[in-house]
Amino acid sequence: MKPPKSVHYLVEGQADAPVLVLSHSLGARLEMWDPQVEALSEHFRLVRYDLRGHGRSPVPPGPYDIADLGVDLLALLDHLGAARAHLGGLSLGGMVSLWFASHYPERVDRMVVCCTSALLGPKTGWAERAAAVRAHGTAAIADAVVARWFTPEFRAREPERVAAMRAMIAATPAVGYAECCGAIERMDLRPYLAAIRAPTLAIAAAQDPAIPPDHLFQIAKALPFGHAAVVEHAAHVANIEQPEKVTELMLSHLLRNQ
Repeated sequence: MKPPKSVHYLVEGQADAPVLVLSHSLGARLEMWDPQVEALSEHFRLVRYDLRGHGRSPVPPGPYDIADLGVDLLALLDHLGAARAHLGGLSLGGMVSLWFASHYPERVDRMVVCCTSALLGPKTGWAERAAAVRAHGTAAIADAVVARWFTPEFRAREPERVAAMRAMIAATPAVGYAECCGAIERMDLRPYLAAIRAPTLAIAAAQDPAIPPDHLFQIAKALPFGHAAVVEHAAHVANIEQPEKVTELMLSHLLRNQ
């Protein structure tokens, strides 16, 4: 099976199990979900992929909008022959999942969004970050990003893990990163949330400086079938800092009624 032209992906788990697609954060790759793979692949046909402009996916010229990333997900599901799927996304991946679930509700069973937002300002901040990356590359902002991704305690306890994630950010193509900054800058998903029919768990991280818990509470409140949970002792990339807790929450939600 050849991958679609739009994205690079990896499939694990049982071929006849329900499909679960995981989308990563800005500046990451599909490997961001490594801590969850073993547990999730026991229950699902697990699909991880690199968002456009990231990892081994193509880096088309911009501008990008969240809708473009959502259509990439649609093309991937069509390519895999998946009429319906569960979705999981963190940060930018959660934004893509929310857009997709609101525009293609018939294609989504259940959904988990983590450390994400329906509207994430200020716009000037995203424009400035994109400009910095275009001028100096993603390595120039990598230290500042990992400082938001992990708590100080985790950074002191797991320096090798933090260094690997910093290297992942620094390896992200500047064009792809900057254009995804533009997609977040222009994004406002709030008008679409009421159209989402999928039962959705919004996971917040208590120490997340990038997207504080209130963003997840607002999402859960706006969704017809939404609820929220908070993970303690974690910053923005909660699935790495508290892998067992995030995995437990995901499985509890996604396996409900199965």
